[in-house]
Amino acid sequence: MGVGFSVHKNPAEAGKEAALKALQQGGITKPDLVFVFATVGYNQQVLIEAIREATSGAPLSGCSGEGIITQGMVVETNFGVCVMAIASDELRFANVRVKEITRGADMAGERLAAEVQPLLALDTVACFLFADGLVFDFDPFRRAFEKSLRRDKPLPLFGGLAGDNWAGRKTYQYHDDEIFSQGISCVVMSGKGNVAWGVSHGCVPTGLKRTITRSKGNIIYEIDGIPALEALNDYIEEGMEIRWNKRMLNVCLGFKTPEHIKQEYGDFFVRYMMNKDDQDGHVTIQSDVKNGTEFWIARRDKDLIRDGLQVISRQIKEKMGNQRPKFILHFECMGRGKVVFREQEKIELLRSLQDDIGADLPWIGFYTYGEIGPISSYNSIHNFTAMVAAVY
Repeated sequence: MGVGFSVHKNPAEAGKEAALKALQQGGITKPDLVFVFATVGYNQQVLIEAIREATSGAPLSGCSGEGIITQGMVVETNFGVCVMAIASDELRFANVRVKEITRGADMAGERLAAEVQPLLALDTVACFLFADGLVFDFDPFRRAFEKSLRRDKPLPLFGGLAGDNWAGRKTYQYHDDEIFSQGISCVVMSGKGNVAWGVSHGCVPTGLKRTITRSKGNIIYEIDGIPALEALNDYIEEGMEIRWNKRMLNVCLGFKTPEHIKQEYGDFFVRYMMNKDDQDGHVTIQSDVKNGTEFWIARRDKDLIRDGLQVISRQIKEKMGNQRPKFILHFECMGRGKVVFREQEKIELLRSLQDDIGADLPWIGFYTYGEIGPISSYNSIHNFTAMVAAVY
């Protein structure tokens, strides 16, 4: 494995530089798979074409993000790309994709399962998913995907939701030569290996308990009997010049964690309000919710974020035992980067985590619009978290 990155503003030069660095670091001539994460200032087609050319047309998967993450380095600007090249005689990779997931999250789950099913084997380890963070509804997708695969145990899902540097307009998913939106890029990993992971959100509930009184799927129409936006008005920073997604950085919804995963995850899980509708006053989250569900307003806590990184490291080490990771995939919420920490603080936090798990490991990731990873054996979506997956 090798990782390279570039902050060159020319997309052809950036793609080539990042890819060649990854190949050189890994001593790789022809990769079996290439992961790519990039920000949206680039001409995405030119960028991916340059990476494909430099990596001899190897299978490629990934997406756009609010920023990129590698060993000892994070970049949250419009121009940043990171590449991981993998060549292995122990692990096998196959990449697939589905488009037009706005036709229905359950349909997207069924369609992706149909693509994944022929690739499954007795030694299949996990799937890595990179989905459009502006339109993805995880719960109906997961139910349909797992039902269609008909496995005794759910296939573990890891990944992140694609972002677009706060614009809230268009994210990109990558599959080989294709760049598309409103889709899912997926990698199936099989062979001699496993995944250890950790997740932590670093948020605390505040204020009084509230109740969702009218909802449908992942749309919340009413809270305590009044339109959701009106009920949340006291917590929302006003200002037409401030985009909704930035206004929501300090306001999220904290729900009680179900009992079957509470011990591993903690008392609360957090949901980010990704969209709103001013006409009927509803808000949209990235998972389904039922009428009568209770919640609290939750806010980020710097100390809990720091402590949570130690929890992630401990969770990963407990799962791995004495084994050493082959590589790391890191999915970090956009709300835990430069909007919370000064640049040096952010880098020091990242390095402390990397030093604890392995300072010399191939490490790649991005700042997401949502994180995907299991709690116990239950595939879940997360917000305001760091999700770190160590393949060993």
